[in-house]
Amino acid sequence: MKSKIIKNECENTLNKYFYFINCSEMEKELCNMEMRSVFGKEPKAKYLFSEKNFDPSRSPFIKLQIKLIYVEKNLENIINKIKDDKLSYDAFKVNYIKSEDGDVSYEERLKAVKEIGFVVTGFPDIHNPKIELAITKVKDKWIFGELNRNNFKWQKHNDKPHSYSNAVPLRMARALVNIAVGDNRELTLVDPCCGVGTVVIEALDLGINVKGYEISKPIAYNARNNIEFLGYNREIITSGDMHNINEVFDVAIVDIPYGLFSPVTLKEQMDIINTSRRIARKLVIITFEDMDNLIISAGFKIIEKCYMIKGNMTRQISICE
Repeated sequence: MKSKIIKNECENTLNKYFYFINCSEMEKELCNMEMRSVFGKEPKAKYLFSEKNFDPSRSPFIKLQIKLIYVEKNLENIINKIKDDKLSYDAFKVNYIKSEDGDVSYEERLKAVKEIGFVVTGFPDIHNPKIELAITKVKDKWIFGELNRNNFKWQKHNDKPHSYSNAVPLRMARALVNIAVGDNRELTLVDPCCGVGTVVIEALDLGINVKGYEISKPIAYNARNNIEFLGYNREIITSGDMHNINEVFDVAIVDIPYGLFSPVTLKEQMDIINTSRRIARKLVIITFEDMDNLIISAGFKIIEKCYMIKGNMTRQISICE
C-alpha cells in the first residue's frame, strides 16, 4: 500500500518538490506534526512530495529538497531528456542521494552521476559548485532535479551563553515554531513564558514577528543576553508578567512551568492557560501531563496532539484553537 501511494505521488504533476526527512524515533510524532502543519500531510516514508516550495533549512527534520526536473522509469530516459532539452548549468555538481530503498548499487550510483555530468551542458565544479544537481531512485522511479540542502546553521544556537537542562531542546523549539505558523511567516507569535529564549531565538531566525515575556527577572536577563549574543535586539524579551499583556497575537507557544526552580500551583498553571486564550487566537502548548480538561475549560479546542518520550519524561504537544 505504501509503495502504491509513493508511486502515485511520483506521477502527480502538481508535485514540484521532493523532500528527504530524517528524525529519531523519539522525534517521529513531532516531525509528523510539523510536516502536517507545513505541507498538510505527513511522510509515508523518509521522504515527501509536495507542490510547496519550503526551504529545508527552516526545519530540523528536512535534510534536503530536490526541485523536480524529471521523474522517469529509468535513468536512460532522464539522460535523453537532458540531451533533448539541452539542460545547461555552469559550475555544477551532480550528487547521488541515497534513498531508504537501498536498491541501487555503488556502481550504479557512480554511473548515474558520471553519465548525467557528461550530458549536462556547461562546466562542472566539484569543489565549489554554484549549483548542485541530484539524482536518486525511489521505488521504481528515477528522480532528477536541483538540490537544496539544509545548511544546519541554526545549530549554532546551542552555543548561546545561557541554557537550562529542562528547557525545550533546540530541534524541538524550531519544530514548534513551524507547527505554530505553518508556512505563513506573516503571523505574529508570542512566547509568554519564554525562559532563556530558546523558542524566541528560533522564531527570530525563521523571520517571524515574535515577542517573549519572562516573569523571572534573572532568567529574563539571561534570555536578553542570549538574544543579543546571536545578533538580535534584546528588547524583544520583556521582563514581566504575561497576565499584564494587552496585545493580541495570532499564536502563542507555551511551555507550561512545573516549578523546577520555584513552586508553581495548579491555579497558576490554569491562569497561564486562561491568559493564553485571551492574548492568542491559536495555542501550541507543551505539558508534562494531561491537561486537556484545563485547556478545554479555557475555551480552546484541541485540534491535534503528539508526544515526545525521552527516558521517564513525556512531553505532550497540543495544537489548540
